[in-house]
Amino acid sequence: MKIGIFGGSFNPPHKMHKNIALKLLDNNILDRVIFVPTGEKYNKDTLIESSHRYNMLKLMCRDDNRLDVSDFELKNMLVSSYQSLDHFRGIYKQDEIFFILGTDNLYSFYTWKNYEYMLQNYKFIVIRRKGFIAEEIIKKYQKYRKNILITDISMNDISSTYIRNLISSKLDIIDDYVDDVVYKYIIQNKLYV
Repeated sequence: MKIGIFGGSFNPPHKMHKNIALKLLDNNILDRVIFVPTGEKYNKDTLIESSHRYNMLKLMCRDDNRLDVSDFELKNMLVSSYQSLDHFRGIYKQDEIFFILGTDNLYSFYTWKNYEYMLQNYKFIVIRRKGFIAEEIIKKYQKYRKNILITDISMNDISSTYIRNLISSKLDIIDDYVDDVVYKYIIQNKLYV
């Protein structure tokens, strides 16, 4: 089985996150996607409590058994991406582990802790993002090219920051940006206001 690890702050999780996962699954690139929200070490002023981010992801994934959510990084505060990948390889010993990231993250990936170890030991699925040319960026990592798959899947410019700003401005975002159950959760818990 091919398992994709999709890390991020998911603050909040939005439709583009889910659409990327579903496209990877529906195109048989992956068999399962596990969303892994970052722990509190991910130092951002706007990062809400981890339990809310985890709960919203669970709600977003509730109707597709190919989607899952892990609280590994939430329970283990000082986890780096390479440690998360090692954790999942320990659980899914017979499966292939893929790390999902956008071209924006690939651009600066060489600054990540143990990035060469990750490139050597895991496979990467690259999602295109506006403003970044994957074929140019990948030249930095030519030594590990066989472990990097550039997909035709692309992300639009939806961002969690933009969604948070809409919510704080009291604009209705339910149809365009987040699943209705996630939006209801945000409103009920008075998040991002």
